[in-house]
Amino acid sequence: MQFKQLALATAIAATGICAQAQTEIQWWHSMTAVNNEWVNDLAKQFNESQKEYKITPTFKGTYDESMTAAIAAFRSGNAPHILQVFEVGTATMMASKGATVPVAKVMGDAGVAFDPKAYIPAVAGYYTAPNGQMLSFPFNSSTTIFYYNKDAFKKAGLNPDKAPTTWPEVFEAAKKLKASGHSCPMTLAWQGWTQLESFSTWHNVEFATEQNGLSANGYKSRLKINSPLHVKHIGNLAEAAKNGEFVYKGRGNVPESTFVAGECAMIQTSSGFYGNVAKNAKFAYGLSTLPYYPDVQGAPQNTVIGGASLWVMAGKKAEEYKGVAKFFEFISETKVQAASHQRTGYLPVTMAAYDLTEKSGFYQKHPGTDTAVTQMIRKVTDKSRGIRLGNYVQIRTIEDEELEQVWAGKKQPKEALDAIVKRGNELLARFERSYKK
Repeated sequence: MQFKQLALATAIAATGICAQAQTEIQWWHSMTAVNNEWVNDLAKQFNESQKEYKITPTFKGTYDESMTAAIAAFRSGNAPHILQVFEVGTATMMASKGATVPVAKVMGDAGVAFDPKAYIPAVAGYYTAPNGQMLSFPFNSSTTIFYYNKDAFKKAGLNPDKAPTTWPEVFEAAKKLKASGHSCPMTLAWQGWTQLESFSTWHNVEFATEQNGLSANGYKSRLKINSPLHVKHIGNLAEAAKNGEFVYKGRGNVPESTFVAGECAMIQTSSGFYGNVAKNAKFAYGLSTLPYYPDVQGAPQNTVIGGASLWVMAGKKAEEYKGVAKFFEFISETKVQAASHQRTGYLPVTMAAYDLTEKSGFYQKHPGTDTAVTQMIRKVTDKSRGIRLGNYVQIRTIEDEELEQVWAGKKQPKEALDAIVKRGNELLARFERSYKK
């Protein structure tokens, strides 16, 4: 009996030693609902795949809130190892010298194989510095796509199997949906991203100078979104809002819930919204490309990257960085990447994961789920590679404020766009001054 007790005590002690030896990696993120479940599952899968490291994911609020919290934590010496940062925070993170460690260095120092060429070029290029070094790890990369309620289309006398592909067709569909009694024919999520950023790249027109901030002198960029095309488009949306054919439902991803509930029949938002729709929509739905104006030369081109990447914070131990590298290696595995893409609607960030998904027949079984990929892998131009501007989190807020004035009928489209350019350029000039210091 004493022998058994001694053996049990020894086993418990050994377990305790192993638990203490395990290196914990803190991961702060901003994923909610079904995507929060996905993040937790990824951490669980990695933790169960080995015994040396433990990833601990923690929800820290919206992208804005988590970024602010991480900066404060870094200053006090309590930053997480991994921070999820949305794409508009990229330029700010790049300028935060000393606060982060480039992912390419983290992987190299840990002796983990890392080939940036394995990632979809449009994704890898966005998170790569002008010197060619990848700075952050592509994670939940998305782009803007079009969702529509097939049941509502059928009721309105529209073809439920044919999504509108041009803006004139979208506005015509909205009129018919309203006439059929639909209270919210169309809404928009992430309005700055969908109607200014992706709208610009999709039509191959400049959003900002210096190749939208992606050139070597990107810190000098200035906004150019008060062009005749931008004014025309926002004007068309304003007219639709006045007629009740476009209903503004709030900032960020707030409007998405109105589509899932069946309240709004059409929405433009992230491809990463797919997981929510697939799980919770109680109606037939379709996915399609963003609409475009057919009279614009060069349209459609390609949409802009969205979502977020994972940044590695500075000031950690070598063994902890090795754990981060091992985790990044795990979530880059082709099967893991393909499963994440199919589950969430986010882009498969590696070409191998895209090929595996295609060969599995997933796109055939779920029509439209390849939309994000096909929009992103078109040939890009200097006007459509992406948008990477300093202080862009604050500029997005300005976009929201000014566009809300238009939808409410309190400002004319050109007046609001001029204000976005003026106010935004003041922030860009401030960023340029701080960048030079």
